[in-house]
Amino acid sequence: QVDSASSAAQTLTFLFTDIEGSTAMLRRLGGSYAEVLAGHHEIIRSALAAHHGREVDTQGDAFFAVFDAPSACVAAAVQMQRAFAARRWPADYPVRVRMGIHFGEVAQTAVGLVGLEVHRAARIAAVAHGGQIVLSAAAGALLANSLPPDLSVRDLGLHRLKDLGSPERIFQLDADGLPTAFPPLTSLDNPKLRNNLPAQASSFIG
Repeated sequence: QVDSASSAAQTLTFLFTDIEGSTAMLRRLGGSYAEVLAGHHEIIRSALAAHHGREVDTQGDAFFAVFDAPSACVAAAVQMQRAFAARRWPADYPVRVRMGIHFGEVAQTAVGLVGLEVHRAARIAAVAHGGQIVLSAAAGALLANSLPPDLSVRDLGLHRLKDLGSPERIFQLDADGLPTAFPPLTSLDNPKLRNNLPAQASSFIG
């Protein structure tokens, strides 16, 4: 139990990322997968440094980072996706990274960042596809009227996410030069996923 006096609430923008199909990639590439991970980490950390993002945690091919401003988080995510698309990967195997952005309050405690909004951010990111950047309603509302001309936000509707009671409105961030057409989100509303299997979880939120 963390004493309330040792925690401080703050409002941050959360970014969760992970590689789509990383297990299949590992099987296909074998030892070359280490080169993919090294390049992936380099791209993520370079963009975080360029836009004042702070790496909170990384597990395998997944990253959790925070930003003070939603605009900086979006700029970092777009830089990452453009770098992933432009890089020459081992055996020309495409590296597609899903990304989710959310804005909310969290407590800085002795054991790290704690709060429901961190879980919400992870769940939102988990329903995206590789190469796709999705935003929560909170993040989308803050960004809608302040995006540069090469970026736009598209409403993907309401989606039920695992362990979250009310449906979440999710938006897609479109950027010039990046793919914009993706299959339906892998939320609980996706008819292809209506079975007894658990919905995909983030590497950080099990």
